Amino acid sequence: MPIYAVQYAYDDRRDLQDEVRPAHRAYLGGLADQGLLLGSGPYTAGEPGALLVFRVEDRAQLDALLDADPFAGAGVINSVGVRPWNIVLGPWAAEA
Repeated sequence: MPIYAVQYAYDDRRDLQDEVRPAHRAYLGGLADQGLLLGSGPYTAGEPGALLVFRVEDRAQLDALLDADPFAGAGVINSVGVRPWNIVLGPWAAEA
């Protein structure tokens, strides 16, 4: 299955992000439990955002999963960057 690196850039509404974050993390945790999300977390410096790495059937499935993210529903994501990723080294490479 293809692997995608996804970059979220967040807007400045920290209060709304804080409100929606538990649902966002529960949603992503469910995707991780299904094996669809390999890893996710916020950047610790620079502009607010996060990196998410997915293993899904195709881009259409990825887009549906991203659209269903509670952060997307709340409108706190300014932009989403998606790139196919070919992992050649590390523990995720063995699974790819």
